[in-house]
Amino acid sequence: VGLALWGLPLGIDFTGGSLLEVTFSGAVPPNAEVSALYATAGVEDAVVQTTGTNGLVIRSTTLDDAAQKEILSRLSEQYGEVTLQRFESVGPAVGAEITQRAGLAVGLAAIGILLYISFAFRRVQHPFRYGVTAIVAMLHDVAVVFGMQTFLSRFLGWQVDSLFLTALLTVIGFSVHDTIVVFDRIRENQTTYRRLPFETIVNHSIVQTLDRSILTQLTVMFALLALAMFGGLTIRHFVIIMLIGVLSGTYSSIFN
Repeated sequence: VGLALWGLPLGIDFTGGSLLEVTFSGAVPPNAEVSALYATAGVEDAVVQTTGTNGLVIRSTTLDDAAQKEILSRLSEQYGEVTLQRFESVGPAVGAEITQRAGLAVGLAAIGILLYISFAFRRVQHPFRYGVTAIVAMLHDVAVVFGMQTFLSRFLGWQVDSLFLTALLTVIGFSVHDTIVVFDRIRENQTTYRRLPFETIVNHSIVQTLDRSILTQLTVMFALLALAMFGGLTIRHFVIIMLIGVLSGTYSSIFN
């Protein structure tokens, strides 16, 4: 529903914009402060990177000459003498071709997972179904991440960038890994408890892996929560997306 109503606003990694490279005579200001300075000038999506020992490269939406001069003036007022090294328009860092290749890679990985699980579970009934359901659980997590991103974009103004793709791919890995752990216990118990009904074996296997799944994912969640609270603005979006995906992956591996 969120995707249908609002869509996903793309960041400068996908759309391109302006690149500003500056050097400072004194100490280089923190990236988060420079991003905040851009925000006060009406540019909300600046991406700041350190270069060398006293320089910054800042990517943002397209700036005109007046906006560029205003930002340089504010940098000089707050951080001392600033030298402009480069100001130019840049294309998207993550173009359509890279995005398509990433999608193709995920598709091929899904097929590989499907074939691998089908082979690994070949001694139980209907091994192909295990692979299909692992992919379904993975798609569930992808859908949850995209859906929550639409709300984050709508109400917090967070855009989709290359870090979002990184978080999404990591979530996919976590999801499939945790699902296979549950499936593997089902396979072991089918050999051990051959006379029990299939539903009973599945329930017993899920209960056996429940604490392992929750404790493993909680370890990740605590680390991500610490990063979200104390890691700074530049990685907060990435960390929140990871938290959403890990929570969804824990749920889907156990219940779905």
